Amino acid sequence: MKYKEINNLTIKEINSKIFEELGILKKLKFSHAISPIDNPLRIKNTRRMIARLYTALKFKSDNKTNIQVNSNSK
Repeated sequence: MKYKEINNLTIKEINSKIFEELGILKKLKFSHAISPIDNPLRIKNTRRMIARLYTALKFKSDNKTNIQVNSNSK
């Protein structure tokens, strides 16, 4: 998923995607601990995706707060 696609998601969709990716990461780490997985870079890519989602969530929640503060100050 590219960053442009993440920006088009709503806050609820981002939260659900984070939850989904965290589950995938947990399964990957567990599988890798038992026996090496075919592509260990999937763990790295999943962690990066989670970071992108958290960044987008933070940006959207900050913008929502700024819009509310700015509309109250006028």
